[in-house]
Amino acid sequence: MSIQGVPFELSIHALQQGYRSGSFTPQEVIAAIIGRVERDSGMNIWIMPPEEERIAPYLEGLKGLDPAVCPLWGIPFAVKDNIDVAGWPVTAACPDYAYVPERHAPVVERLIRAGAIPVGKTNLDQFATGLVGTRSPYGETHNALRPELISGGSSSGSA
Repeated sequence: MSIQGVPFELSIHALQQGYRSGSFTPQEVIAAIIGRVERDSGMNIWIMPPEEERIAPYLEGLKGLDPAVCPLWGIPFAVKDNIDVAGWPVTAACPDYAYVPERHAPVVERLIRAGAIPVGKTNLDQFATGLVGTRSPYGETHNALRPELISGGSSSGSA
């Protein structure tokens, strides 16, 4: 097993197949994601990028879940920074608005119960009101796959 075994395309199918075959672990997938985030840091995709320490409790939580009954076991997901993840700051791309929620948003709670792993908070047009991903004090978000295209608007970091 190794981080090199993690596929470039992190589709649910590819990840589930890799976990079942023992080609890689969720820890190795997270390490690969963190490496990719560091490589792409100039794209302003993240407000709160993935960090091993912050993700560790969710990886630890997988030990108590059965992959056979948790359909998203080990599947990483990014959270738009206007959605609550308990203990993680929410800014909606406005630092003066920031707060730290005590509870997960229902959608985040459902994903985690299904075995998914939140990895970080993505950039967005401030208060999710823009069209092209340029209205954020965290920087203009660039398209991670095709630089000639815009990244989107209110969900630009997620896009």
